[in-house]
Amino acid sequence: MPYRPPLVPYETFVADPPDLPVRCPGEEGADDVLRAEVVATDPHGVTLSATCASGRTLVARVEAAGDGILRVRLTDDLSVRSRSAPATTLTRPAPHPAEVTVDDAYARVDAGGAVAEIRLDPWGLRFLDSDGRLLVATDGGTRDISGRRRTLPLGRSTVDGEPVAWHESFVAPGDERFVGFGEKFTPLDKRGQRPLMWNFDAFGGESDRSHKNVPFYLSDRGYGVLVDSGLPVQFDVCASTHSSVQLLVPDDLLDYYVLAGPTPAEILDRLDALTGRPYLPPRWAFGAWISSGFFPDSEQRVRERARLIRERDIPCDVLHLDCYWQVAGRWSEMRWDEQAFPDPPGMLKDLTEQGFRVCLWMNPYLMTDSPLYAEADAAGYFLRRPDGGTYVADTWHGSYPVCAIVDLTNPAAVRWFQGLLRPLLAQGVAVFKTDFAEAVPADAVAHNGMTGVELHNVYALLFNDVVADVTEEVAGHRTVWARSSYLGGQRHSAQWSGDVNATWPGMASTLRGGLSHGLSGVPFWSHDTGGFHGTPEPDLYVRWTQFGALSPLVRLHGTTSRLPWDFPPEAERHAVAALRLRYRLLPYLWSAAVEASRTGSPMMRALLLDTPDDPTAWATDLQYRLGADLLVAPVLDKSGRRAVYLPVGDDWLDAATGQRHAGGRHLRVHAPIDRLPLYVRHGALVPVVAPASTVADGPFRDVTLVAWGGTDGVTVIRDPDGDTTVTAARDGDTLRVRVDGPLDVRRVSVVGDDPPRRVVLDGQPAPVTPFEPWFGG
Repeated sequence: MPYRPPLVPYETFVADPPDLPVRCPGEEGADDVLRAEVVATDPHGVTLSATCASGRTLVARVEAAGDGILRVRLTDDLSVRSRSAPATTLTRPAPHPAEVTVDDAYARVDAGGAVAEIRLDPWGLRFLDSDGRLLVATDGGTRDISGRRRTLPLGRSTVDGEPVAWHESFVAPGDERFVGFGEKFTPLDKRGQRPLMWNFDAFGGESDRSHKNVPFYLSDRGYGVLVDSGLPVQFDVCASTHSSVQLLVPDDLLDYYVLAGPTPAEILDRLDALTGRPYLPPRWAFGAWISSGFFPDSEQRVRERARLIRERDIPCDVLHLDCYWQVAGRWSEMRWDEQAFPDPPGMLKDLTEQGFRVCLWMNPYLMTDSPLYAEADAAGYFLRRPDGGTYVADTWHGSYPVCAIVDLTNPAAVRWFQGLLRPLLAQGVAVFKTDFAEAVPADAVAHNGMTGVELHNVYALLFNDVVADVTEEVAGHRTVWARSSYLGGQRHSAQWSGDVNATWPGMASTLRGGLSHGLSGVPFWSHDTGGFHGTPEPDLYVRWTQFGALSPLVRLHGTTSRLPWDFPPEAERHAVAALRLRYRLLPYLWSAAVEASRTGSPMMRALLLDTPDDPTAWATDLQYRLGADLLVAPVLDKSGRRAVYLPVGDDWLDAATGQRHAGGRHLRVHAPIDRLPLYVRHGALVPVVAPASTVADGPFRDVTLVAWGGTDGVTVIRDPDGDTTVTAARDGDTLRVRVDGPLDVRRVSVVGDDPPRRVVLDGQPAPVTPFEPWFGG
């Protein structure tokens, strides 16, 4: 899928994917499974001999891989694994007991929450829920009136006698919706699209090119499909024909899972059980990250930024230093520019004393102008060309010198690479921004024998694993700030959306990308607040900061300054107010983060996650819930006007005015520049603290509980040190609040048109604290 806008010269890049061959008219080569015979059963599933149209026989296996999880494989040999497996394991299915039954016509594998029903002759496969409701059925192949193929059913295709891809197709009802596939910046419902699982340098965040692909989707019919392959899997989501979803897998086997729900949250829980639970970043990572920007920097400038941030009372926990902490033209050799940064240990020590942690930019490439290059090249630490020479690639697309790519399949190269990072961590660097990692060329050769096609996608996982490992060794946590990822990448927190343009449409597409990624099992996501490329106009800067402050994680970063004081005073005031609101909400945000790490449900939740039976929720992709109780609708237009949809099932209170609105309706709102449309679920109990400059260590202290609506409600506030259950019960003019757990709740504030006259907190009278507005400079 080359980057080729209309009427713009054709461009290719070193890491573009290989295209599957196109057959000539009338040329055959698709070998469909026609029938099967059961050859063995066991406590987990059934093994079959599958006969194809050519007469060739293949091995099929259908088995339980967890409660409500069914695995299907088609291969020459069940011992075969994906060609990406020598680098990393993408799924970790656990042997799960199944009820297996076989008769002359059918085989059936019952995995508890899901059932596979196999028709033997002719071949057919259906997946049912535990109540017998059809989730999805395979498509036996569709042809048009002229006999031409429109879908490729279960089987394998060859070209010139050589296998090129496995395929499978599923019947899609006309109104079925599909979401997921990783961080895709296109509309949330992927019906009519062709997602390609290939990590691109996306040149922004406004297309189907993605840094983070996940070969997984979930359907509004109550199931998900996951393909276990690191190769460039292609999905055709009702694009070639409106009636079918097709999978094309250019690997050594077809290996996919069907995950039952019925809800999206249950599907995501099963997904992360299969691929790994999300890593919970340390609490300080949920504070604001403020960047130097992508332009020359120095120790003097860093110190001055830190001074002004504290002097102007701007909440901030992490100072990010981008490329120019190193010598320009020698990236990424992991060495300080000694002229610009004469005393890194002293600077890091002083910043730590001011409450800052420092993040350094880096990537897994090394420019050939670096003094480190010759030694590392001689040692064989880089990917090679097919002829054995070092692969020197244009990883910066002509903007900077060419680079070699560290071969992370080589244990010696990993040790060398981590040896560059370890001294920086020992100096006091807290975390690394792991940029790039999408540039492994298709024809590269790795130390372990993998080709570039086989390594390309999973290289991002290796890169982030390597950096997370050494960070944990020295700093005690595994957080990285990553741009690229793949299936299972939720073990790397956090991830951000890449180099989006600083425009209003760019902000909207960024939001879509975050919602898609959250529906792919990755809960901790962020974006370049203010936009990356270009300088945002003041109103856009404010609106993007409001969006960023109410995102799972927040970082201000761009090619020009995103420092609040570099914008007009009014813009600074409103942007800082948004960050202060975030810090007030930290107990709520932290609780949502802990919940996400346990379940895989994202912090930034597409509306369909909580109201899957609401058809409108599946079509709404420019607003979201932050946790379960807040509804956020970023302003995406300079006018300040937008439509907001309030989900069914609850009433909602305007966080600025307290006005109550019924769910299941659309509002046309106009938000003044000092606020964004933010609504709170009626009955929600939201813990807040006084705004601070940094995220404090240890338990939250002196918490105020805001009772939205002043009515009955219950919430569980999560924390690794112990969960707290808060219950509110309205008794006439009295609101009785009970706190069971370690959270230090000191007072109660009530918002609504019918506030109680008195509050009783854990059996003791408590003052009804006036509600402090969530907005304002």
